[in-house]
Amino acid sequence: MEKRGRGGKPSSSTASQPPPPPPPPPRRERRPSMFEREAYAQILKERLRDSVHDVQYVEPPFDDPVAGLGKEWKSTLAKVKFAGSYRMEPLKKFQAHSVETEAQQILKESLKDVKYDDKVFSHLSLELADRILSAVKEFGYHRYKFIIKVLFIQKTGQAINIASRWIWDVAWDSWVAVKQETETYVALALVFALYCE
Repeated sequence: MEKRGRGGKPSSSTASQPPPPPPPPPRRERRPSMFEREAYAQILKERLRDSVHDVQYVEPPFDDPVAGLGKEWKSTLAKVKFAGSYRMEPLKKFQAHSVETEAQQILKESLKDVKYDDKVFSHLSLELADRILSAVKEFGYHRYKFIIKVLFIQKTGQAINIASRWIWDVAWDSWVAVKQETETYVALALVFALYCE
């Protein structure tokens, strides 16, 4: 008589069973793409782990604003150690008198024996602004942005008022005005030096 187990099936002592199939190999997880919003913070964490960088600002790669993305960036970048390279003041302060001397010399050389002609002055004003800008850049003022305005005013007995308005940092920003006057016109060059923190 055959022995039966609880479920009424023949006991395994008499019947031979085939060996169990081997378990399937574990599936490798797909690497996250840097273009997926959720995965970008994770990729950034992995790349910047235990390292020191001179990074001051990292721009997210997405065009559309996402409300929760800022929290991910703050939590991701809070663990990274940044080098202390953020300067609040320039390495070399803008020297207005040296720029004024150089701009005055450029105007004097360029406008020697030049009569007033509005067609010529439209191109000459751009050329003079470029020459003054390249001369100012040679002084090597680090992290300054320069705005150059060159105006030609014909002398016809009229008065003129010129005004400029800026958000100004009185400690580091400065400006220079240079004038060259002839019998027929007045040439005015304005150089604005704005320090970018």
